[in-house]
Amino acid sequence: MKTLYLIRHAKSSWSDLTLDDFDRPLNKRGKRDAPLMAQWLDEHIDHLDQIISSSAKRAKATAKQFSIVFGIDVEHHKSLYHAGEAEIYSAIYGANEASSSIAVFGHNPGFTYFANKFVDGNDFIDNVPTCGIVAISSNAKSWAELSELNSSLKFFMYPKKLSIN
Repeated sequence: MKTLYLIRHAKSSWSDLTLDDFDRPLNKRGKRDAPLMAQWLDEHIDHLDQIISSSAKRAKATAKQFSIVFGIDVEHHKSLYHAGEAEIYSAIYGANEASSSIAVFGHNPGFTYFANKFVDGNDFIDNVPTCGIVAISSNAKSWAELSELNSSLKFFMYPKKLSIN
């Protein structure tokens, strides 16, 4: 059994328009939401084995907050910056096979499209908001076997659902 947590980066700052998109930091709300969502996740799951993140500044900062809560180092993958399905699957398939649960941090629109591969029509996700967590449970024995055929939505949580915004 494998559990995948897709986590979109927390809210980023647009205050410095000269920054490249890749280098945008978290804004005040993002800095508040990331540790709160990390704590929420810690209270609602048994464990987390591995954290993989886009190397964009806002994703790294979000993943760092989860790293602190779970006591796990973060692996950074530049390929997850604005990743599509192939890049997201590549990061998942490269996860440590000893890990039964991983968190992958990245960006929209790729994360919303990817998450919807694992939901039925009633659970369609219109948008994974900033710092949103999509949990996918899988019967796959290895990460390389994870697919929409053996996996399904476990839960979907985000800051506004917790009434922290």
